[in-house]
Amino acid sequence: MDEVITLAKELVQIESTNPGTGESKIREYIKEYLKDSKIEILEEEALVGRKNLIATIPGIEQGPMLVLLCHMDTVVVEKNWTKEPFGGEIKDGKLYGRGSCDMKSGLACALSLFRKTAKEVTEGKRKLKHPFRLICTVDEEGNMEGVEHIISMGYVKQEDYVMDLEPTDGQIQMAHKGRFWICITVSGVTAHASRPEQGKDAIAAAAALICSMKNSFTKLPAHPEMGPSTITFGQIQGGYQPYVVPDLCKIWIDCRLSPPVTDETVLQLLKQGIEKAKDMVPGIGIEYCITGNRPYIEKNEESPFFLGLQNAVVKVTGKKLNAEVFTGYTDSAVIAGILKNQNCLSYGPGSLNQAHKPDEYVLLSDIERCVKVLAALIDEML
Repeated sequence: MDEVITLAKELVQIESTNPGTGESKIREYIKEYLKDSKIEILEEEALVGRKNLIATIPGIEQGPMLVLLCHMDTVVVEKNWTKEPFGGEIKDGKLYGRGSCDMKSGLACALSLFRKTAKEVTEGKRKLKHPFRLICTVDEEGNMEGVEHIISMGYVKQEDYVMDLEPTDGQIQMAHKGRFWICITVSGVTAHASRPEQGKDAIAAAAALICSMKNSFTKLPAHPEMGPSTITFGQIQGGYQPYVVPDLCKIWIDCRLSPPVTDETVLQLLKQGIEKAKDMVPGIGIEYCITGNRPYIEKNEESPFFLGLQNAVVKVTGKKLNAEVFTGYTDSAVIAGILKNQNCLSYGPGSLNQAHKPDEYVLLSDIERCVKVLAALIDEML
């Protein structure tokens, strides 16, 4: 455990913000850490200057493969920190720092067990029934182009067992709400604010559209486990002078969708909102584009991988866990959505309540639990 905690601390001390520093330094650290394992390590450029890392321990049979999936990037450092964001401070049973929770402690758990297993295999002390792969991705905190490249290159298959080590509060999380993003542009006509009748107020029209969609979302059916679908108007820009009728307004919308609500449902509500906006401000123009569309992922408690992880958790903690909902969207969810892989899940140290926040931390006891469960999982599946 001392080695794993030291590893997690050193990973936190390497800045890999996105946008910002990027993943190159931490990728080089991982390569150095794994070099004595005597296995092939591949690097694949997913974005300009940004490379995924793939390491594989062969098995007696070809598949299905056990894949541990970890992203190397973190979100940026915001204001209001009282700890050094890249200090890796350990105090009162907690490791502090940007990425400590999301997800460098999970990466440390995966790296330590992967290297240990690789050494045992190469030294002839252990044989694996199936291949064991570690994938470290770029851009998870961006547009997830790292994992999309992994899929396009065939490094993960529909039948593989895929686990990311995101913070899950000690739960096995398998279901995800869908993620649907839209950018809307409202065009009006500028005029002097003292003569608004001569203009077309783009912001007023945007407000009507926002109110229409917000109200419509409250009437949508909720899923018994994923809960209600939600809509967030994350960013809005409009106008160029305080005392002028605004001729332009842009809105960025983030929708998180639970069954049975789909992207088509949202587009129907958007069109209704557009009509209401045009009724309020005749003559305005409204255009929209879809900037992101990820399907919702439903849980599969019959999955052999879920059952294997469930058994591993019972062996370590004595608790039998059900499959729960991950409120965000992860690299493994992208794989599940694109490949229709029903053996994708999340289980890692830390709490999502700490992710992306000032003074982010992870409990050392969570790291210990995760390492023990991972070791039991490798025995169970391989």
